[in-house]
Amino acid sequence: MLRSETAGEPERMRRALEGLRRYQEAPRAPPAEPPAAIAERLGATIRDYGGEGAPAVFVPSLINPPSILDLGGDRSLLRWLAARGKVRPLLVDWGWDVAARRELTLAGHVEQVLMPLIAALSGAAPALVGYCLGGTMALGAAAAGGVGRVATIAAPWRFSGFPDDSRAMLAGLWAGSKSGAERLGLLPMEVLQAAFWSLDPARTVGKFEAFAAMQGEKARAFVTLEDWANDGPPLPEAAARELFEDLFGRDVTGRGEWLATDPAALPCPLLEIVSTIDRIVPAASAAGAGTRIELALGHVGMVVGGRAREAVWEPLEHWLSGG
Repeated sequence: MLRSETAGEPERMRRALEGLRRYQEAPRAPPAEPPAAIAERLGATIRDYGGEGAPAVFVPSLINPPSILDLGGDRSLLRWLAARGKVRPLLVDWGWDVAARRELTLAGHVEQVLMPLIAALSGAAPALVGYCLGGTMALGAAAAGGVGRVATIAAPWRFSGFPDDSRAMLAGLWAGSKSGAERLGLLPMEVLQAAFWSLDPARTVGKFEAFAAMQGEKARAFVTLEDWANDGPPLPEAAARELFEDLFGRDVTGRGEWLATDPAALPCPLLEIVSTIDRIVPAASAAGAGTRIELALGHVGMVVGGRAREAVWEPLEHWLSGG
């Protein structure tokens, strides 16, 4: 990919390799200790960030760690909400014990992990907030009831809304990985990371070119975010198969064939936060139901970028607290 993107431009290749070297050698601060778990199911937990406000269960994607919602400092959506006092954020941490869920599809994760975790909470029915694929799963859980309201951030539902070339690329990736995943019972994170790189190779190379000259807090923030993007447990083979074959391949969610879920007929209010410039989850793949907020921020920038607080955090807090 690097050779292709910098063909005939040796200086760009040099800068990208220098940026990659600096990233590999950058010092890392120890991560913050996560809050205590208050519920557990098949290796997944719910972590309580505290506060006296309305409870809201945040559901991250199965791909990459949940720490994108708690990157620390002034980039932690969950700690910001807890400090404000209007919302009591609770985080689903899928954990690394994927062996306990090796036979579960995505729908199985909703029915046998997410819904029991929600049911284990005491008090009023919580809100659900799902990010990326976690939003897809949150919609499936909300359809079963027991949820006060549901919000999604950059969540795919109509997978036919992805560009044809992206779906074809993912189909080819799965075709080449399927036999290995079946033998392992798992799809390694590295395979999924290659798919993300392929969606926007120019940006992948460009960000390391830029990092070669970064200094100070900006460089530290880059390392933290890039570590998150390159981390995560493997995906259970059954969940990977359903993701590639049924969601991307046949759009079972968009066709109303997944968990009998119709986002337009949920038994609770729905808020969709959608980016018009998202390269990972295009706006055309959103469910297109409920209240909609459109913005022009990247897939990750929606949650941790410089404009995230004003564009996403504040309206989300207002909606979750009944505003």
